[in-house]
Amino acid sequence: MITWGISANSHNAALAVFNNDSLEFASHSERFSRIKNDPDLHDANPEGLITYAWNEYGAPDQVVWYERPFKKTMRQLFAGQGWNYKENNIKTYLEKYNIRPPEGLHYVDHHHSHAAGGYFTSGFDQAMVLVIDSIGEFETLSIWKGAGNTLKRVYSQGYPHSVGLWYSAMTQRIGLKPNEDEYILMGMAAYGDSNRLVNDIRKDFISVWPNATDPAIKFKQNLHTGCKDWRPDLTSEQDIFDIAAATQRVYEEIFEYIIQYISINDDCPNLVIMGGCALNCSANSIATKYYKNIWIMPDPGDSGSSIGAVLAHKHVHIGWKTSYLGYDIKQEYPVESALAELINTGIVGVANGKAEMGPRALGNRSLLADPRGIDIKFKVNEIKQRQQFRPFAPAILTEHAGSIFDGAVGPFMQYTARCKYPELYPAIVHADGTSRVQTVSEGDNPGFKKLLERWYAETGCPMLLNTSLNIKGQPMVNTVADGQEFSKKYNVNVY
Repeated sequence: MITWGISANSHNAALAVFNNDSLEFASHSERFSRIKNDPDLHDANPEGLITYAWNEYGAPDQVVWYERPFKKTMRQLFAGQGWNYKENNIKTYLEKYNIRPPEGLHYVDHHHSHAAGGYFTSGFDQAMVLVIDSIGEFETLSIWKGAGNTLKRVYSQGYPHSVGLWYSAMTQRIGLKPNEDEYILMGMAAYGDSNRLVNDIRKDFISVWPNATDPAIKFKQNLHTGCKDWRPDLTSEQDIFDIAAATQRVYEEIFEYIIQYISINDDCPNLVIMGGCALNCSANSIATKYYKNIWIMPDPGDSGSSIGAVLAHKHVHIGWKTSYLGYDIKQEYPVESALAELINTGIVGVANGKAEMGPRALGNRSLLADPRGIDIKFKVNEIKQRQQFRPFAPAILTEHAGSIFDGAVGPFMQYTARCKYPELYPAIVHADGTSRVQTVSEGDNPGFKKLLERWYAETGCPMLLNTSLNIKGQPMVNTVADGQEFSKKYNVNVY
């Protein structure tokens, strides 16, 4: 049976394809439509997402939707957003794309999609699951207990008290785009003084803090519409950096209290973290103080719920076999040509094999560079048209990670670790001395590993700067044609 999981009609739409219980394909809609954070399943060309999935994997026998439309409609009414029942009619929405599954259209709770996506891909036979995001239907934070094939909600917090909404509101306050630029706020935090405004943020926004006996957090106001009027006197660049630093610090405090609560109240040794807030790699590292075994699905936000929705419906363990689930450029990994370009110019693009599912390039849709040059960070940010304060991640051969970095590392760039030799690798060390490390082994990506091995043999450097093959505000390169266009526009050879 072919099952499609879909998250759409909100932001950052995605589609996943299962053949019985095997995950065969998953991709963000934006990769095909070329519309950043595309909320819909646009399929206006022969290589559109729906057409690609249909032609490559077959028509869906059933579809699982990642949330419950009626509950969402009721919350929107409660929030003052009007009666959106027509807009939330998913059966009609899917029929626009000729999606009429003969075995039915199924719905699961939003947070259940997150929790199931994490637990059933974790490889754990039992785990505590923490879900933090802006909002589902009504839920904003939930805790689950997974055991065998069961997944039970043990705590739930509801709208309008939302850590995710608050973080997005602060993102908007500093002039960035909410629901899109939260990771930029996280990066800006390293340039600010968190002490200057942290007490103001605590006092002005939070009325109840989580603790060892109660994970609830209460905010003093509904932040769904933002907080652009907070402290209008703070306008300088340093003010903005200081707001970011204090916001990140308060988020990390909240996160740690909740992790403490979970660890104290259940002796399960395994933790799964899901929801859009699970992309906060600086905070995720805190969890390693309390748990040795942690799983964060590589796409823990709403787009990953295209996978999670199906697993919430099926309740089966599938493990996480690969992140390379998207559009397939059927070519051999360009080890020698990429190596030659890196040695010659220090920068190369790779668009090869199946695209990564999730927000981070892991070697198949990557812009790679020599991490040792003092000017490389500037050059790559210039190519990508990003702010110069933005950091870059290293991709390193797994066996060398411990000799260069202190802290949590892994194959999906989900934690930050401190670089022991920042003077040797300035392009991948952030202002606070940390790096978001990707480890690479044979089982992760054999082609990328071979390139790193060849690079190490030639240079003695076991890592490369790795960032997504795109420019600011645009989706990652998906197809060969996208790669050719990127090469032509930005004067970077893409193989």
